[in-house]
Amino acid sequence: FDFVTPILFALFLNEVISTRFKRVVQTATYLPHFISLVVICGLLSMFLQKEGLINQLLVMLGMSPEATKNFLSDPRYFRFLYVLSGVWQNFGWSSIVYFAAITNIDPQLYEAASVDGAGRFRKMWSVTLPGIAPTVIVMLIMAIGGLMNLGHEKIILLYNPQTYETADIIASYVYRRGIVENNYSFATAVGLFNTMINFVLVLAANKISRRVSETSLW
Repeated sequence: FDFVTPILFALFLNEVISTRFKRVVQTATYLPHFISLVVICGLLSMFLQKEGLINQLLVMLGMSPEATKNFLSDPRYFRFLYVLSGVWQNFGWSSIVYFAAITNIDPQLYEAASVDGAGRFRKMWSVTLPGIAPTVIVMLIMAIGGLMNLGHEKIILLYNPQTYETADIIASYVYRRGIVENNYSFATAVGLFNTMINFVLVLAANKISRRVSETSLW
């Protein structure tokens, strides 16, 4: 979700005619990236707690006050809330590279598509998307290279023993074993193992990309 959303956002916002509206939307979506992760997690904890804003709104909409809950303590909601908040915080900033790629597309391609009778959606599908495809592929290879290094800071700030079963990842588990329990050799071994896996994933993704699309990092 965090990889695909910026691409879709850049594609659809590029179709907006009003330049002023585009700038306002871009600025509004960039701002969450500059908010401290600690502040973001603090806001989530406040809004999603039993007496928080979300529960108050649900009660106003007719939910029984006895049915309120701390959403961050429920394993069923943790993954959804983690992904949704991450997408909200990063999709605007991540879309910058795709907007830059779109500006490098030759305008004559759009003019030729208009002459052929292509509509806005057809231009986006047949001109814009192929034009940014090399950038998308390179960003995908880099994202695959960091697949094992999920942001553990946010996990550690949000999770609790009640949500370990769904919230725990390799990095947070290593944090508890290696830092909290002072088992530094274990943490070092897992860190080296993660790095090796990421290295292999980058090599494999780059080789597959070079064979399939002729676009690669090297």
